[in-house]
Amino acid sequence: MKILTILPIFLIAISLYGFGQTKISGAILDESGNPLPGANVYIENTYDGTSTNPSGGFEFVSNERGKQNIIVDFIGFESTSSEIHLAGNPILLSLKLKEKFNQLDAVNISAGTFEAGDKKKSIALTPIDMVTTPSAAGDIYGAIQALPGTTTVGESGKLYVKGGDSRESKTFIDGTLVYAPYSSSPPNQAVRGRFNPFMFSGTMFSTGGYSAEYGQALSGVLALKTNEVPVEDQLNLSIMSVGVGAAGTKTYEKSSVSASLNYYNLKPYMQLAPQNLNWNAEPESVNGEVSYRLKTAKLGLLKLYTSVSRSNMSLAQANQGATDSHENFNLVNDNVFVNTSWIGELNNNWILSTGLSYTNNIDYVTLDTAKYNEYLKGGHAKAMISKKVTDKIKIKFGTELFSKQFENEFLAPNDSIYNGFESNMATAFAETDIYASEKFVTRIGARFEYSNYLKRFNFSPRISTAYKFSKTSQVSLAYGWFFQDAADEYLLYTNKLDFERADHYTLNYQYEKNQRIIRSELFYKGYSNLVKFTDAPFYTAEGYNNKGNGYAYGFDLFFRDNKTIKNGEYWISYSYIDAEKNYLDFPETSAPKYSSKHNFTLVYKHWIPGMRSQIAASYKYASPRVYNNPNSSIFNGEQTMAYQTFDMSWSYLFCQSIIFYASASNLPGFKQHFGYNYSDTPNDEGVYAATPLVPGAKRFFILGCFITLSRKGDINQLDKIN
Repeated sequence: MKILTILPIFLIAISLYGFGQTKISGAILDESGNPLPGANVYIENTYDGTSTNPSGGFEFVSNERGKQNIIVDFIGFESTSSEIHLAGNPILLSLKLKEKFNQLDAVNISAGTFEAGDKKKSIALTPIDMVTTPSAAGDIYGAIQALPGTTTVGESGKLYVKGGDSRESKTFIDGTLVYAPYSSSPPNQAVRGRFNPFMFSGTMFSTGGYSAEYGQALSGVLALKTNEVPVEDQLNLSIMSVGVGAAGTKTYEKSSVSASLNYYNLKPYMQLAPQNLNWNAEPESVNGEVSYRLKTAKLGLLKLYTSVSRSNMSLAQANQGATDSHENFNLVNDNVFVNTSWIGELNNNWILSTGLSYTNNIDYVTLDTAKYNEYLKGGHAKAMISKKVTDKIKIKFGTELFSKQFENEFLAPNDSIYNGFESNMATAFAETDIYASEKFVTRIGARFEYSNYLKRFNFSPRISTAYKFSKTSQVSLAYGWFFQDAADEYLLYTNKLDFERADHYTLNYQYEKNQRIIRSELFYKGYSNLVKFTDAPFYTAEGYNNKGNGYAYGFDLFFRDNKTIKNGEYWISYSYIDAEKNYLDFPETSAPKYSSKHNFTLVYKHWIPGMRSQIAASYKYASPRVYNNPNSSIFNGEQTMAYQTFDMSWSYLFCQSIIFYASASNLPGFKQHFGYNYSDTPNDEGVYAATPLVPGAKRFFILGCFITLSRKGDINQLDKIN
């Protein structure tokens, strides 16, 4: 009897329970309408829910009643919440999820810029390549010249970017300016960079359209990042045919100290190898470096770097335009560079970066009985704050102070001349990156500069943008105004000159897949306010004005392949540059003497496991450049020879800690001729006599042994030579 009574009640309860349930079904899709299998679909604050099937569909029931929120989660997509009303009636939903923004996968602006470093996903030229390119001979600037947008000027060795002279490109270390980045040398002989490539872990080389953070550069910026705190003690010894060196690192719990000392003397080598110059005293130099790193609170890092060097040389060079008379040219250079920086996190994820650098460079030159001394002192202080406001907005702004003192003096037995000036410049800059999505980003920035010496200011707007077609390809655009002081040798005589100006337009396309990268770039650069000479004497303010102008346009191509050849890698770079200027003493618009229309570089490196060796080779070509022959009625009507060089290097891993090394430049002995030096006045026949400009030697060879001593014995310098 009790069973008969309970059964109807149980059946009624089951019926009411089923009536209270709501069936919820539908599909979860992405923004393109593709199904998302495995997405979690559930009612907020309940256990009611399920996961989508392979077709993106789902179905579940809920006993909840009234207004509820249904949540959808899926990895890589933004969660979504939708309000539904549960009343027992079936609910059919079709929801689309928006892909979550991930800055690591987002597009990067690449117009005009090559970046390399451990934290960069897209790398065209790694930091190791900075020191493993045979044509570079261990020089940072030589390695950069293997990239498109540059021109090789054999008698200079400096960086020439997209129709600009070497003064138009600036070097920064940890954000602060290096006033004298190159070594000193006799006229028309190639220089090298002052700094050891081993000290850098990151590189940004921009040939146009660069960030508002950088100023006082019309054409290019090379920003170098020094190494972080090392993890192991080591001692490096170098024994070479041109000198010896030693470097050591001592690590502590939160800090480290590194020091190096190098001595170079080219006399033994030059007495064996044929030279084109008559040396009285072959180049000799000594330099020392000290680097300190300290980890501070809140992920902060303090860096301090000091470099001190002295070099000297003497040669008997032909008098300008004469082949039968010589003068003794003696050069002594003293250089001191100090750089310190600190970066750390402040409150609310604000990042503070500070830097301070100081340069003191002195050239003592003696020409027979006359002396010419040049003094350059420069300082740069910088503070910058940055923050990621949201996942899609980043901002940075800062201020800088540049200080420069430039002097020269001419001392002759019966005369002496002194000139000098001091300049201070205050700047401010601001910039923001705005990501509309992972595929589209816009960078807007501006820079303001004021010079107390010129009593002038400039304002530089800059904008760049990039769109990512797919995970492998993207396009970038950049535009901006760029300003720079006139050359120091002109500012000695006048402070009435305005800033020189260049406007950049850059279009870049980049494709990267399977360890292969292709970059192509179109650019145009318009010059205005360039310094122009007048008929007034050079030592008067009236000798200069800003009526010069010019342009440069062209096309760059870069291809690198680390995949196709087993144990091998290669890259090809090509630049077409058409540049013309009407400036300085030019009587008409003409191509400047340092610009080549066609520049080509091929680099190949191969590791041979059986021989424990790395072999590298590079070929470089630069088309003829113009120069002016005063005996001709056509200005800049003559051309140099095309520049060619084929270089090779070989590294042999004798054991894990010892490497033997050999390299040779211009192995085939290509003839290299850079035009002529002409006398300032004609001879009795009305002819301006000339002397040829040629390199110091047809070839250059180097042999070396590199030894690394460490606790584990598994560290070597194979990735830091060639």
